[in-house]
Amino acid sequence: MSKITLEGSTNRDHGSSNARRLRQSGSIPAVVYGHGVESLSISVDAKSFRAAVSGEQGLNSVISLGADGKEYLVMAREIQRHPVRGTVAHIDFQVIDPNQPVIAEVPLHVVGDAVEVRHADWEVDQQMFSLEVRTRPDQIPTHIDVEISELKVGDAIHVSDLVLPKGVVAMVDAGVSVVTTRPSRVAKTADTAEAAV
Repeated sequence: MSKITLEGSTNRDHGSSNARRLRQSGSIPAVVYGHGVESLSISVDAKSFRAAVSGEQGLNSVISLGADGKEYLVMAREIQRHPVRGTVAHIDFQVIDPNQPVIAEVPLHVVGDAVEVRHADWEVDQQMFSLEVRTRPDQIPTHIDVEISELKVGDAIHVSDLVLPKGVVAMVDAGVSVVTTRPSRVAKTADTAEAAV
């Protein structure tokens, strides 16, 4: 696991007007919290934060955060965004133990070609686009593949069918559908036209 560093400033005032001034100056208000750590209000440089979470791990990146003369191993847990611009308005950084499991949201990538489904004029319908998992910080996968090559008409792929890396446990019910199949819109239109004749 490569080390990602980020510097936080503790020299910030509270209140919405002060938070606005911080954002206008290119900083993001944030809080550091976690087991055994007293909640700490900080700010981080917006560009530096974007760079810290722009790698393969994205928001699951483990960050070495320097603040108040200390180093905290953290993950960005809750990110509030501006409702219109979409820019980051506030970050909650959770202090983690690298040897203890954490909960993370991992993207699901559909791979392969469901030939039988396609030839029957059906479609593959992805129901889930990410999966909540529990694992050690250094074992969080960048993504989980959902192989659909063997998918047949009427079939579904459930959470229990996913091949998860060693040490990674799904936090979602095993019976939840990840991918299903359904008649394509073209096929439905044709069936409707035939029924009308």
